[in-house]
Amino acid sequence: MIHAYVIEGNRVAHLAPPDPACLQEALWIDLVAPTPEEREHVDALHRKALPEPEEVDEIEATSRAYEDESGLHLHTFFLVERDGKTRLETVAFTLTDGRLITLRDAELPAFRLLRRRLLRMDPARIDPTALLLEVVEIALDRLADHIEAGYAHLDEVGKMVLATSERRPEQAIDRLAQVEDTNGKIRLCLLDLQRVLTFLTRRLHHDQAQRGRIHDLLRDIESLLPHNGYLFDKINFLMDAALGFINVEQNQIIKIFSIAAVVFLPPTLVASVYGMNFRHMPELDWPWGYPLALALMVATGIAPYWYFKRKGWL
Repeated sequence: MIHAYVIEGNRVAHLAPPDPACLQEALWIDLVAPTPEEREHVDALHRKALPEPEEVDEIEATSRAYEDESGLHLHTFFLVERDGKTRLETVAFTLTDGRLITLRDAELPAFRLLRRRLLRMDPARIDPTALLLEVVEIALDRLADHIEAGYAHLDEVGKMVLATSERRPEQAIDRLAQVEDTNGKIRLCLLDLQRVLTFLTRRLHHDQAQRGRIHDLLRDIESLLPHNGYLFDKINFLMDAALGFINVEQNQIIKIFSIAAVVFLPPTLVASVYGMNFRHMPELDWPWGYPLALALMVATGIAPYWYFKRKGWL
């Protein structure tokens, strides 16, 4: 689908699906999972401004932020949360011929919010670069919200790991793995946005206001990265603590089995001796042989237990 935004008088108008004739005058062309025909139409109007699908997913710096004859091309990650799970969606931005073209495979919350803001903005203050910086600012706000949610989530998981009465390290490991996965994707988004903004500020030599806004966004990223790093440290600490408590519990179980084996070993030896089928065994003719054998087994079982208890091993 193609969304197009044009300035009509003193307002911004949204056309979806747009009139092909209006695409040439559009301020912002937003393509969401476009069909091959839609891609060809936009490419024909704007000198093949759209990157190929395989180019969008390239991770090299020169492939994610570059300039060619069709304009500036910037590819960056956006974090998407759906059904309690997070994933990364790559968005391709192209600044060409005084307009912004965006290409992505799915609808994103940041762009829905941008569309609502755009319809309320003063058209005199809107330009393609301003739109790009606006959606980056929205993305950073959402990443900050995810980091704050990560703090709250780790507080809950910390109680599961460090609580003395209701410790649940096994369940905590599953939740820690989810937080770590999300936090890693947040860091990747922050670093990718930082790289894109750094590239963009080198191309905006004439507009000091937009350069100042980019520097503000870069400072926001710099302020979020330490929080992201702290979450990694906290996750690693809680993961190590959870695994440590699990090992302690397993060692306690092994300890119980080991002590039980040692306690029952002497009585088993006594029972084995008197269970042998030799013809000449003097104890077989004793009237009190059977109760004496039982008493001997009990005594040999109590003795190692008492010894372990005295040593403090129980």
